Amino acid sequence: MVVGARCTGLSVSRTFHAQQCPVCIKVGLPPKGHPANLTQLNTLNAFNTFPDRVPLCLDLLPALSGEDTTKSFFQELVNILLSYVCKSFRRSSKVLDFHHPHQLREGLEGFSLELPDQPENLEQLLVDCRDTLKYGVKTGHPRFFNQLSSGLDVIGLAGEWLTSTANTNMFTYEVSPVFILMEEVLLRKMQEIVGWSEEEGDGVFCPGGTMSNLYSVLLARYHFFPEVKTKGMTALPRLILFTSAHSHYSVKKSAAVLGIGSENVVVVKCNDRGKMIPAELESSIVTAKDQGCVPFYVNATAGTTVYGAFDPLNAIADICESHGLWLHVDAAWGGGLLMSKRHRVKLQGIERAWSVTWNPHKMMGAPLQCSAILVKKRGLLKDCNQMCAEYLFQTDKHYDTSYDTGDKTIQCGRHVDVFKLWLMWKAKGSEGFGSQINTCLENAEHLFDKLKERPDFELVFKSKPEHSNVCFWYIPPTLRNMPPGPERNRRLHEVAPKIKAKMMEQGMAMIGYQPLGDKVNFFRCVFSNPATQTEDVDYLLEEIARLGHDMQYASGLRPIYESGWVNQV
Repeated sequence: MVVGARCTGLSVSRTFHAQQCPVCIKVGLPPKGHPANLTQLNTLNAFNTFPDRVPLCLDLLPALSGEDTTKSFFQELVNILLSYVCKSFRRSSKVLDFHHPHQLREGLEGFSLELPDQPENLEQLLVDCRDTLKYGVKTGHPRFFNQLSSGLDVIGLAGEWLTSTANTNMFTYEVSPVFILMEEVLLRKMQEIVGWSEEEGDGVFCPGGTMSNLYSVLLARYHFFPEVKTKGMTALPRLILFTSAHSHYSVKKSAAVLGIGSENVVVVKCNDRGKMIPAELESSIVTAKDQGCVPFYVNATAGTTVYGAFDPLNAIADICESHGLWLHVDAAWGGGLLMSKRHRVKLQGIERAWSVTWNPHKMMGAPLQCSAILVKKRGLLKDCNQMCAEYLFQTDKHYDTSYDTGDKTIQCGRHVDVFKLWLMWKAKGSEGFGSQINTCLENAEHLFDKLKERPDFELVFKSKPEHSNVCFWYIPPTLRNMPPGPERNRRLHEVAPKIKAKMMEQGMAMIGYQPLGDKVNFFRCVFSNPATQTEDVDYLLEEIARLGHDMQYASGLRPIYESGWVNQV
């Protein structure tokens, strides 16, 4: 008998009965009981190499005679993964099975996060794999609208599996020859789409858009003040960078991390639609110079996180050129629109940027993470970051060492993020990506049109969405005739969080919300999942309206939103 082994029946249904499992008897396990659905217990029979015990991880490769056990283990794991993938696309399945943190930490129905001292058997590991997926969130579900990155691309998933199987590092050609060349091909293609010439362009794939934006600030500072690499910030004047009020918080974070300081980030005003106002940028630059500071960098956003707004890139580029400033375009969210002949005009002027952030794991649907920093000036990445570690970057290797890309990054070890995107590009072609992105924006237009027709919803701004972001309020019946003012705002501010909480508890859809400036909490629906259809958009509105209507009374006692009553929830 294997100490600590458990019946795999624990993985399916938690409705136990007192009979002893015949399969458990065969391998000598104590009577643990199992669910009535015995089909899930077939995994024990898969490991028929060990008739007298349940196999452990030590029985897998590279163990002698471990090939059959490894094959059986992977086959069962693939069955679990395939079941999850199929459920992710099934509208009748839940987006999530929500539990509070303390519930997951304490353990649910045999699922424990605690780490044992003694090894658990392969059957239990399969149970844990199944339960991990069960209690997570199906971000590939057609009704998951919560984040900018969603969807489950099967080709991309296959690419991620192969990447993990190869388990190599992106720092030198000698250990990653194919992936290094794939990265070069992808970066060249993306630079071409941005609009740079063949003589221009460099880049690297990074662990997320925040890191890509950090690279842009790092490179801009080095470009103007190369002495910072050796002497540090004490050798530099007070530097100032500029970004819009609707830009991503990673710009301020980059300034803090690099020692520039978040107080030296000037936040430029936006118009009502969330676009940077060029005249305000010009005024801010002049003011900074008058104060004796040194402006050096401007971040323009192509697709803001909340509104999906595109800053006027050409106007901003003109200002940067007149003042000699580095222009970075954060197109983490909006870069995918470059793949669409219909929508790429929204990024007109991006070719004038000195650097660009582009996240294929967002609109292009690549599995997380997949982000690139594109740099117009070739060689700058290496000059800025090179440390010439002799144990990795020997100059007397027998191949062209310019392909040892590790010395142009701030990391040493770097995950392979390129293969999944390369494989997806091969599968879809550029036109396939364009069609996918068009569909996402068509869904946004459909939602926008529906919201305009309904008296129980109100748009945050009346103009047609530029990107796939659609922002709106649900207006409960008791607020529809209430005049605008602080009291209405206070009550409206509570609506979205309460509806989302109920939505997550029921688990059939998921959407985000936030306040912004003087606007109280509103829903933000974003579309980046090609599996989402207009029927899912319609379902979302009906679900919000149903939950909002049901929440007019707290525990059957008092109206939550009715004027003059105390909120009890």
